[in-house]
Amino acid sequence: QVQLVESGGGLVQAGGSLRLSCSASGHTFNTYTIAWFRQTLGKEREFVAARSWSGDNSLYVHYSDSVKGRFTISKDGPGNTVYLQMNSLKAEDTAVYYCAARGGFDSSQLTAASGYNYWGQGTQVTVSS
Repeated sequence: QVQLVESGGGLVQAGGSLRLSCSASGHTFNTYTIAWFRQTLGKEREFVAARSWSGDNSLYVHYSDSVKGRFTISKDGPGNTVYLQMNSLKAEDTAVYYCAARGGFDSSQLTAASGYNYWGQGTQVTVSS
């Protein structure tokens, strides 16, 4: 089992920045994928970003078109925390943000919520316009 805990959400003005953290514990995988999704009330969970690693080496990264160039997914070297740096925030970025994890790497399942086995509890991000 893998436990994921998100933090770092909050209220920010449009144009501002936030950094979300996803701390992982439990079972470890040599190759794994961490993703961020977001969800607003009444809508399906939306893919934001994902990155795959083998050990501490990044294998692949992918962003949704809506956040490309503004958000960055990264990891703190050999640690177990993955970050989502969010810059130039817009009102439409308001959502509950979830981190998700899976063992291995499968490009065909990268952007689908069903492709992930483990989920955090979510953290609210609110961008005021």
